[in-house]
Amino acid sequence: MSSNQDRSLREPGSTRLVATLGLAGLLSGLIIVSVFEATRPTIVAYQAKVLRQAVFKVLPGTTHMQRLVYREGRLLVKEAEDQDEEALFGGYDAQGRLLGYAIPNAGPGFQDTIRLIYGYLPAARRVVGMEILESRETPGLGDKIYKDADFVAGFWDLAIDPRILAVKQGTKAAANQINAITGATISSKAVVRIINQGNARWLERLPAPEAAPPLE
Repeated sequence: MSSNQDRSLREPGSTRLVATLGLAGLLSGLIIVSVFEATRPTIVAYQAKVLRQAVFKVLPGTTHMQRLVYREGRLLVKEAEDQDEEALFGGYDAQGRLLGYAIPNAGPGFQDTIRLIYGYLPAARRVVGMEILESRETPGLGDKIYKDADFVAGFWDLAIDPRILAVKQGTKAAANQINAITGATISSKAVVRIINQGNARWLERLPAPEAAPPLE
């Protein structure tokens, strides 16, 4: 009997164990939230910097840019960023003339969401550049959507009508087609689908080139 009493003194009860684990979980959660909130401004600022740098990459000749939102049937300049507000970027030359638009969009890939931005010239109705902003596609396969130079170069002068098509490697025969990456066909087609969806969302909202928002 003495042995049983000693064991009961040494072994904590289930209530005590649950309370201890609950307290540890609470403290861990508070630490994670605190770290996230502390680093969030830095992360958001970095993402905004990367996005803006990408505008100049996907719109050749751009020297100035401004953020645009769609309100009340027209594009308006709004530099302050709102996470819940869709926006695109106008790219302008040194004389302040509109060259085109850099359009961000995102959609599902093979593994996870793919975020990208692409350059669009409204007068020519062509995509003239594409940059992957975020991707978790399979290393060595799906990640070729930004590592394969030939695939990325396929977006430098790409017609959008009637829509962009990803075709089997080596079979490109039209201005609106791009060669898919062998071994990463799903990821390749995901990029094309995301751009087509961006076009469907934005192109009807764009004004005629002469009515584009001026550089402010």
